Amino acid sequence: MPIVPGVPAHGGTQEDDDRGAVRTGGPLFRDEAPQHQGGRPPQPRSYDPRQPQPFAAQPQSYDTRHPGAYGVPAQPQPFEIPQHQPQHDQRPQSPSRSHPQPYEAPQPRPYDTPQTPPVHRTASQNPEPMPDAPQPAPAPQKKSAGRDLGAAIGVGLGLGVVIVASLFIVKAVFVGVIAVAVVVGLWELTSRLQERKEIRAPLVPLAVGGAAMVVAGYVRDAEGAWVAMALTTLAVLVWRMTQPPEGYLRDVTAGVFAAFYVPFLATFVAMMLTADDGPYRVLTFLILTVVSDTGAYAVGWRFGKHKLAPRISPGKTREGLFGAVAFAMAAGALCMQFLIDDGAWWQGLLLGLAVAASATLGDLGESMIKRDLGIKDMGTLLPGHGGIMDRLDSLLPTAPIAWLLLVAFVGSA
Repeated sequence: MPIVPGVPAHGGTQEDDDRGAVRTGGPLFRDEAPQHQGGRPPQPRSYDPRQPQPFAAQPQSYDTRHPGAYGVPAQPQPFEIPQHQPQHDQRPQSPSRSHPQPYEAPQPRPYDTPQTPPVHRTASQNPEPMPDAPQPAPAPQKKSAGRDLGAAIGVGLGLGVVIVASLFIVKAVFVGVIAVAVVVGLWELTSRLQERKEIRAPLVPLAVGGAAMVVAGYVRDAEGAWVAMALTTLAVLVWRMTQPPEGYLRDVTAGVFAAFYVPFLATFVAMMLTADDGPYRVLTFLILTVVSDTGAYAVGWRFGKHKLAPRISPGKTREGLFGAVAFAMAAGALCMQFLIDDGAWWQGLLLGLAVAASATLGDLGESMIKRDLGIKDMGTLLPGHGGIMDRLDSLLPTAPIAWLLLVAFVGSA
């Protein structure tokens, strides 16, 4: 049983009683309003850390079987302030404060905030493969040519028959075949320029001048070819004047380039035909170019590992270039020995080397044009090959090289 202190002597004030103890008749719970005696609420006092402060007595449990001990209001019970408070109730005092500060209620501590329990992941949320589980091996990728080989071979054989038949039956018919190929190639080139770059190179003067250029080269040799080239350029400049001046310089520049690139270079094939053994010279030129392309494709497809010009033509390899040179030199030695009058095998080696180099550069040149235009083929006229220009890319720059070396080796007669 707690010891109830005696009642203070008469004459003592309420302040003296409050200094010694705290009444327990106040509210026992926080939501109860305190009862004030005398209609006057007590005035708050300042907190002085140098003087002991009263602590509120803990509410005592009572037993209903002993009303005598707890039937009367409990008397205040003195309680001394402990000398050392818990560490979490101590508050540092600033040395600059020279007057007592009011008591502040302790703030809630971070560890009093309820924490959400961590979510434990189950094994099924992130399944991991077993380290010993065998992984399926990737299927080997087969090399692809990128085109329909059946259609390409069929179209190539058909073109070969037409060319050889026209070449050895009547020379003038083969000149007509060259002129038709030139006109179709100009149409493909100018159409792609207009579609992709909005460059309007005049097709009519180019087609008429290109056909005339081939005929002039066959009839009047190199002199006639240069004169036709000059007149074609003048016709392009005049024809473009009939349209608005915006883009004039761009269009005529593209027209002059097209006239030189397609019909003028093709004129050297017609000039090779004028010799006595002209059909064999043209046949040698065609065989070497086709063999060079075939050797580059076969060796590059089988052994190619090092790219030749990946930014221009990713499919070409250095091994393919060596194959083109080897195949062309072997074919050149045979053709010069058995097809060309007064030809020698060593001349065929040099001719094959030059043809392989020029054919490769011509192919890369047209690939550069198609890269700039953002297209794969110049046309769709020849299944498996693309367009006419996709077959003329190696032949056009090779024609002046072959004509020049043949004239140097065996003459122009």
